[in-house]
Amino acid sequence: MMKKNLIFLVLLALCFKADAQNISLVKGWKMSIGDDAGWSAPNFDDKGWQNANITRPWERQGHANYDGFGWYRLHVVIPSSIKEKAYLKDSIIISLGSIDDNDEVYLNGKLIGKYGGRGGDIKESKYGHRSYVVAANNPAVQWDKDNVLAIRVYDTGGDGGVYGLASEYNIRMSDIMEGTQFDTGKDFSYGDKNSLGKSIQLVSKNHYQYRGKLSVIVTDPETNKIINTQKTDTAHFTNGKPFTWWFAFAPSQKKSYLVTYTFKDTKTGVELSQTETTPYILTPAVSRVPRINGADIFGVRPGHPVLYLIPATGRTPLTYKATGLPAGLKLDTKTGIITGFVAKAANYPLIFTVSNKFGTDTKKFTLAIGDNIGLTPALGWNSWNAWGLSVNDEKVRISAREMAERLAAHGWGYINIDDGWEAAARNADGKITPNSKFPDMRGLTDYVHSLGLRMGIYSSPGPKTCGGYLGSYQHEDDDALTYAEWGIDYLKYDWCSYGQIAPRSPNLDEMKKPYQEMRASLNKANRDILYSFCQYGMGSVWNWGAEAGGNSWRTTGDITDTWASMSGIGFNQDKAAPLAGPGHFNDPDMLVVGKVGWGPSLHPSRLTFDEQYSHISLWSLLASPLLIGCDMGNLDRFTLSLLTNDEVIAVNQDALGKSARQYIKNDNYQVWVKELKDGSKAIGLFNLTDKYQTLSLAKNDPALAGYHKFRNIWSQQPIVAAGSTVGGKVAPHGVLLIRVSK
Repeated sequence: MMKKNLIFLVLLALCFKADAQNISLVKGWKMSIGDDAGWSAPNFDDKGWQNANITRPWERQGHANYDGFGWYRLHVVIPSSIKEKAYLKDSIIISLGSIDDNDEVYLNGKLIGKYGGRGGDIKESKYGHRSYVVAANNPAVQWDKDNVLAIRVYDTGGDGGVYGLASEYNIRMSDIMEGTQFDTGKDFSYGDKNSLGKSIQLVSKNHYQYRGKLSVIVTDPETNKIINTQKTDTAHFTNGKPFTWWFAFAPSQKKSYLVTYTFKDTKTGVELSQTETTPYILTPAVSRVPRINGADIFGVRPGHPVLYLIPATGRTPLTYKATGLPAGLKLDTKTGIITGFVAKAANYPLIFTVSNKFGTDTKKFTLAIGDNIGLTPALGWNSWNAWGLSVNDEKVRISAREMAERLAAHGWGYINIDDGWEAAARNADGKITPNSKFPDMRGLTDYVHSLGLRMGIYSSPGPKTCGGYLGSYQHEDDDALTYAEWGIDYLKYDWCSYGQIAPRSPNLDEMKKPYQEMRASLNKANRDILYSFCQYGMGSVWNWGAEAGGNSWRTTGDITDTWASMSGIGFNQDKAAPLAGPGHFNDPDMLVVGKVGWGPSLHPSRLTFDEQYSHISLWSLLASPLLIGCDMGNLDRFTLSLLTNDEVIAVNQDALGKSARQYIKNDNYQVWVKELKDGSKAIGLFNLTDKYQTLSLAKNDPALAGYHKFRNIWSQQPIVAAGSTVGGKVAPHGVLLIRVSK
């Protein structure tokens, strides 16, 4: 995974309604791989350079697997008219989408910004959106003349270059609303009679005294009708003195509505608007009666430690029982945690029983002692999408505690530390040690294990990780044995700086080599360590990942919390789907629901609530590892409902281990079908448009032929399909997830 320290200032849509103009920077870019200081000069002849598409990484423009330096150049006229029409005239803002991973930006040969203002060195990962402010009277700005914008980029691994939404590339004047925004980051609260409410703020980083009117309009996206309007005439705020307002309304249906906030400054007439969607919860409340959840099978190698928590919901206290446990295992009847060792390879049929004063539930379960582990996709949490390099012992413990208290009963089990835990140097004996943020790694692992959870860690086959910490290069045995001593259960192994070791265009054997070497080292440890390849899908890794010893492998570059990123990744997994199976799964990257930020600043996911339903549905259909990437200490009610729907999780954890296949694909919608072990199917109907659609399949369609029972998986209710089709209305970028059975 290429590390991405993202900081986003808005949630969904932020726009200014003013006279100032934006100069688009989308077209006309040139690109060259390599590095030369002379490429920043305005008179450099770049006509022979490659035409660049700045909405795509350079890997997808003929430079697959390239890491290192590259340059982008653009000729652009900056008209003085944008200054004349602006209320403020002192500076311009140059917005450049996202840089992967670090940058220096030159205007007419003059350095105007670097590293996103975050210091350090260009070879450090400083991934993120770039906006640089330049004084209007700076000699580097040539008004009404040809200007040359040059960007020097350094990529440490994975996707590289300059890329993002076309709307993110522009030059504009810094105007009255610059640095001003709606802060809508507070969670919605749920009141009586299905009402929704939240606190919003108008905040500013400048000292202008804003006074004006605030209005809120709620629209039904299905009918485009306004269903609620609220306003105030007393909105006033400035730097350090926000304006706070409580907004509430009562939705009439379980669906998402559009809320548009607009502030109009009385003095200038400039407006600031932002739109967001409202949450709606489909997952039914957990019953007080016991229910055993999770997968039907769990694999452990002979003689290796067994740690398994029977996942069960219901009013506590619960009492756990397991019949058929082989010799060497014991069950804590109060916690449901099974521990011990089993020497003999076999499939041991067990029966779990969970009871409380309201009832009892039983479940058949297979403990598979053999060569294969990770028989169903990993369910857990990874620190990166929330905390980035700011992860520490306290944040991991909080995440483990919250998972144990709120998610483990639904089958979630891994707590994985990503990059940023490693000390600056190894011990004299070559052993790696944690840095000061992790004073006792063994103690932390013991704590995680005491909760019935498993512990994961991160490294790279290169000398450095993506974040610049120590990798495992030439210390594979040392690290594998150290991980085993600490009690580690999962290793994410990230290509990163190995790109500096491997040839510039590595062949298949060279791509496999570092992962095979660590596989051999892990085999020397007397412990099951789930092995996750992170090399962005190079060399069609799904074709050889299992052979090289992986339990999962990334099929793509890093995900971000946008519809373009999530859908672009998720709906392009069909080519890898046939290679998924028990013990080896395709990984389209971590989940981007809840509060994310890549550390240390967090924001609610920019995916709409309908898009988040699609995200979880698609990843479950794909039999992908489900690795939560948000702040576990601040799980809002909606996010918790996404992660605790046991029927959705069951689709992901189905013991057959098959990935869904793309059944129908067109510009407006897609249908994905997943075969399940009991002979039923899970089917996702996805709306790709910005409007409501009715999506359905005919009952005589080959995907449904012979099936007579239909169930809405999210709401956990039967679908009454009296006509000739099965389906329904699907929200923009939303999903209808159904299970069909005989």
